[in-house]
Amino acid sequence: VAQLNADIADTMVVYIEEAHPSDGWTSTDAPYQIPKHRSLEERLSAAHLIHLEVPGCRVVADNMEDSSSAAYGAYFNRLYVLHRGTVAYQGGRGPEGYRISELRDWLDQHRKALQKTESSLALNV
Repeated sequence: VAQLNADIADTMVVYIEEAHPSDGWTSTDAPYQIPKHRSLEERLSAAHLIHLEVPGCRVVADNMEDSSSAAYGAYFNRLYVLHRGTVAYQGGRGPEGYRISELRDWLDQHRKALQKTESSLALNV
């Protein structure tokens, strides 16, 4: 999604609390075995692994108080689009509500709206 929409959107991953820590509620299909973060350094190290998976995408880490996760209700993953300082798209809470296809549809509609605006501006020049 990030690379396909780079012309209309900047993409950022906010890495939050590990949903399936290897020393907690584990997942058998997790690509990495990451223990529960006990320090910011551990969280940053895990965020670096995510960065390797999504080249060209900015990856940041939430603080140890999980402030971003709490503010956006991200437990344990969620998709958002911020446009001009406001939430323009809010996906459902993951994992059940985490739908990349829904985000793609929203971005496609946003692209069409931008193209329509650009066409209108070109006609008015």
